[in-house]
Amino acid sequence: MNLNKYQIVAIVTILATLFLILVGGLVRASGAGLGCPDWPKCYGLWIPPLNVADLPAQYDPLEFNALKTWTEYVNRLIGVLIGLLITATFVLSFRYRKSKPSVTVASGLAFLLVIFQGWLGGMVVRSGLSEGIITLHMITAMVIVGMLIFAAFKAFSGQIGIQIRESNKRTLLLSTGLLLFFTLLQMVFGTQVREAIDVISRGTEIIPRADWINYVGIIDDIHRSFSWSILITSAFLSWYIHKNQIVGYFRTLNLWVAIMILSQIVIGVVLAYFGMPASFQVLHLFGSAVLVSLILLQYFSIRDARVI
Repeated sequence: MNLNKYQIVAIVTILATLFLILVGGLVRASGAGLGCPDWPKCYGLWIPPLNVADLPAQYDPLEFNALKTWTEYVNRLIGVLIGLLITATFVLSFRYRKSKPSVTVASGLAFLLVIFQGWLGGMVVRSGLSEGIITLHMITAMVIVGMLIFAAFKAFSGQIGIQIRESNKRTLLLSTGLLLFFTLLQMVFGTQVREAIDVISRGTEIIPRADWINYVGIIDDIHRSFSWSILITSAFLSWYIHKNQIVGYFRTLNLWVAIMILSQIVIGVVLAYFGMPASFQVLHLFGSAVLVSLILLQYFSIRDARVI
């Protein structure tokens, strides 16, 4: 399959945006969110200092940590790169403005959202890492990914040649839509758990990391229990695809969705019962972003598949 410039840039932009979510998780887990105390500069400089000796006089040397500063600074640089990629995606999408206007509209929305996301990044710093603003920052990133996936999928429509039996399409669409709804709702529950953990970790009372989860409250119980709805829906979808001998593209995509769901459950168990290691917090966040992306792709594919 020969790809045009828009398709290539769109795919790279989606992958890069998911990578930025991973980096953002690393920043949050490492406590480097305020590694740069100001925005858009860092310690009043466009290129932050490497050591205390280079720190401007108005800043407290005791608050400077070179590793955290550069972790946050690299996160910002990657964010700028993503912004440029999304801008390029929007510009290149004009080739579809007449033939497939939804591609241009979705790319344009992603462009507007990335501007809003940049402003939100500044608000995160100015608010001193307000839990609510951080969550909104994450949700906006996922909406951007969703817009990009939709735009890219529409740009590829007609080239992939997806076909499905009419008798199967309705069931597949409903079950995949339900799986997407449950997964998005679970992500909301997860953000609430993460907000509670952030409050606990920064509280005045010193609580061992391994015990943080015990202080979260009922929202953590809901988050754990609700995972069953995702697992059962995914199991039904896999059973239905196998029973009706649906092969090729759909079976492969569904297999990856199932693998991601199971891996997320395993990571959740590790977080709950093995001291909440920071690395697994990052994997849980990144894994949820990848899972939603795959289910979105699956839903769009079924919805637009040609009936045979």
